Amino acid sequence: QVQVVESGGGLVQPGGSLRLSCTVSVSFFSLYAMGWYRQVPGAQRELVAFITSRGSTIYVDSVRGRFTISRDNAKNTGYLQMNSLKPEDTAIYYCNADQSVVRLRQGDFGSWGLGTQVTVSS
Repeated sequence: QVQVVESGGGLVQPGGSLRLSCTVSVSFFSLYAMGWYRQVPGAQRELVAFITSRGSTIYVDSVRGRFTISRDNAKNTGYLQMNSLKPEDTAIYYCNADQSVVRLRQGDFGSWGLGTQVTVSS
């Protein structure tokens, strides 16, 4: 079973940057796709970006050009570099990993980490 731990959130001013980290406890992490999601109170968790096992990346329109997803297979860790942050990026950010890109897109997981809070405010 995949276990994840997110870190790197915090309070940042609009226009600022943060880098989130996701440590994934699973064997052969290099075979897994990994995704970042975010959730605000009262709304469903949404997929923000994902990276396949081969390194291909997909972003939602609202973050494309500002966020960059990457991975370090040697460290079993994924990252989300967030630049030009906006107040509407405020949310709890979660990550997850799976060998199925379809499942990753659907966010159909029975287990999630605690997430990391990102607050963009002046």
